[in-house]
This record gives sequence, structure tokens and C-alpha cells, in this order.
Amino acid sequence: MTRSLAAALILCFASLAQAQLRTLPADAQRGQIRHLQEMIVQIDGKLARLARGAQVRDAYNRILVPAAIPAGSVVKYTLNARGEVSAVWILTTHEAGQ
Repeated sequence: MTRSLAAALILCFASLAQAQLRTLPADAQRGQIRHLQEMIVQIDGKLARLARGAQVRDAYNRILVPAAIPAGSVVKYTLNARGEVSAVWILTTHEAGQ
């Protein structure tokens, strides 16, 4: 009984750990980002607008508000059909080195 409960818990935690892994879209572009004001960011020196509902994720995959983006962060990002930034992933040092 105890062993089956332990095995069930291990499987449960393993599935939660798997959920923490993130995959970045193959078409995501790479750049350096800096928040300027409200929904305006600067990526590689060019102004860009964050789309409504845009998600910014830190290196630990937590969602950040745009004002919390560390200046000069190396990121991968995607654009929507209107050319607005729809998703941003701040890269870990390992991801940035690849």
C-alpha cells in the first residue's frame, strides 16, 4: 500500500516537472528587449508595441508585467499578423548560448 502510494506520488510530481519544461516556437525571433512605457518596448533598438494579451515570460517561465522586464534581456519573441509583439520569452543563460 505504501509503495503504491509513493509510486503514484512520484508519477504525479514527474508530470508536474514535465509541465515546467518550455518549448520556444521555431519561428520565434531573437533580440534584446527593453521596456519603455506602458505597452511599448524596444527590441534591438527598434520600437515595438505589445499586442493585447501579450505574454512575457521570464527565464523560470513565470509571467511578468512589461514594466518588470530587465533592460537588455536576451529574448525570443513572436509577432502577430499586425506586427505587434504577441509573446516574449526571456532566455536562460543556457538558451542564450545556443
